[in-house]
Amino acid sequence: MLFKYLPFNLLIYLKSDYSRILVFSLLIIGLVLAFLLDLALGSVSIPIQEVINILLGQEPEKATWANIILKFRLPKAVTATLAGAALGVSGLQMQTLFKNPLAGPFVLGISSGASLGVALVVLTASLTTPTLLNDLGIITDFGLVIAASFGAAAVLGLMLVVARRVQETMTLLILGLLFGYATSAIVSILLQFSSKERIQSYIMWTFGSFAGVTWKQLIVLIPVIVCSLLVAVLQSKSLNALLLGEAYARSLGLTVEKARFSIIGSASILAGGITAFCGPIAFLGVAIPHLCRSLFMSSDHRILIPGVMIMGGILALVADLCSQLWVNQMVLPLNAITALIGTPVVTWVILRRNSQKSFPS
Repeated sequence: MLFKYLPFNLLIYLKSDYSRILVFSLLIIGLVLAFLLDLALGSVSIPIQEVINILLGQEPEKATWANIILKFRLPKAVTATLAGAALGVSGLQMQTLFKNPLAGPFVLGISSGASLGVALVVLTASLTTPTLLNDLGIITDFGLVIAASFGAAAVLGLMLVVARRVQETMTLLILGLLFGYATSAIVSILLQFSSKERIQSYIMWTFGSFAGVTWKQLIVLIPVIVCSLLVAVLQSKSLNALLLGEAYARSLGLTVEKARFSIIGSASILAGGITAFCGPIAFLGVAIPHLCRSLFMSSDHRILIPGVMIMGGILALVADLCSQLWVNQMVLPLNAITALIGTPVVTWVILRRNSQKSFPS
């Protein structure tokens, strides 16, 4: 039964729809190309053939190229791919659960909770150097991750408790937004009483970045995200049923309360995990599901979830590339790039929804 819902059996759902098979093939090629370009381009440009040779364990033309790719660019590219997939799937889950096309992965206040955890650490730490991790002194490179994880977990725990008691999904959405506002208010108060150096350190974290994740951290991040994505794949049937309303879902034998609890937990771990390791990454979770709905002309989550994973990875890698290549010897804030990607999509959704007056199918 487990393999019935895994993406390895995706072609069964596509059946004879060769256009969707072609779209998936093109997306996979695009993901591989974007991944290789992210490894090849930067302050030091490396030929793609040399990148492939390094990944295959062969000796490159210059020894420094292997060091650049394996120690710096490869973990960044892997992180970007995971982040795009996780945020895209989390956004898709939230949009389906709340029947709101503008709902994103941080709608339950998970991002605000992670930000509060980081703010409590950064804004109360004694600063000795300008760099963020050194500012934290005795705290290891997992310091911010642990702080953000605890903050996200606190809000997640609160939301899961509320989810068991609240019957109305819209009420849960409103409460999630209120929790987010409350945590943001606490962060604002902390900022008001902090020094300029501490505020600058915190703001640097809020810009978001894939580059700060090391191989040591990926050992933790990869299993968390992969397991949560597999859980999301197993939720495809429940998400499809919820698209038609909770009453219809119950008529199919779905326990709505348990399904909602599972979806909220999965989406929160995906969003909270990426926020903890990479900082708050805006707009991708809102934009990617809509791009995939239009691309596949479907609302079937058995097709959308794998599609969103691939599309999310592509857009995150493209955003990372754009943040490095627009200005020489300077890295632009990642959130600025994702906002430029996401804003046209969200604008299109609003205009389309205004004309159709219905949730996109």
